[in-house]
Amino acid sequence: MKKENVVSIEDRIPKLKQHRKKKANRRLFFLLTLFLILILSVVYFQSPLSHVKKVEVTGNELIPDEKVLAAGGISTGTSVWGVNKNSVAAKLKKLPEVKKAEVRLTFPNTYVISIQEHDKKAYLSRDSRYYVILENGKILDKGTDAMPVDAPLLRGFKEDKVLEKMMKELGKLPSEIQQMISEINLTPKDTDQYHVTLYMNDGFEVSATIRTFSEKMIHYPSIASQLDPSRKGVIDLEVGSFFKAYETEDEGTDEEGQNQE
Repeated sequence: MKKENVVSIEDRIPKLKQHRKKKANRRLFFLLTLFLILILSVVYFQSPLSHVKKVEVTGNELIPDEKVLAAGGISTGTSVWGVNKNSVAAKLKKLPEVKKAEVRLTFPNTYVISIQEHDKKAYLSRDSRYYVILENGKILDKGTDAMPVDAPLLRGFKEDKVLEKMMKELGKLPSEIQQMISEINLTPKDTDQYHVTLYMNDGFEVSATIRTFSEKMIHYPSIASQLDPSRKGVIDLEVGSFFKAYETEDEGTDEEGQNQE
């Protein structure tokens, strides 16, 4: 009969004591860590580090920093944790210039407001001043006396459905074609209240209607490339497309570039 291995209670006591000591040390370490975190939290919330020290604005061009800060409502000195970032972004998106807004906290106490503005599509000439028209059709209140050169200038338009339709059609064109347009003049006819006359940066004049503006103007680069650049005139895009040089326009006998569509 085999003799069983028997471990005496005296042999087991040191191991039990060691195990209990490790367990007690772990519990003590946890309690000390928790206590330290609580102390640091109290110190942090009582210190200036927990208050907004600075608010930065990036990505804005049309809208000044002061207007963004006033609309967002984040004040220095308030708790960094008392700022509702989604609420601030929603307020900023109500501004006509703002397309998107993002608010983020950068450690320890600076908020950064990132703005994406609506694209500038044109300028409206009104009372000898020029007002920015955005891609969403909004017209900014603040005008300028300087002649704009970075977007088409609209003359003769009022803030009505005609202007709204014009902006929608202009927005359908690729940016490279938009940049070729210097001025768009509303020149209504008895038969077409949507008739417009365009002056292009390459010296040509275009007669068109807003009703089919984007559909016709998309072909402008191709049409202009077939014409003699030294011989300026009117490219008529109202019905089909044809060209009349200025020197023979009154006679109506010199037509070229015929391209019915």
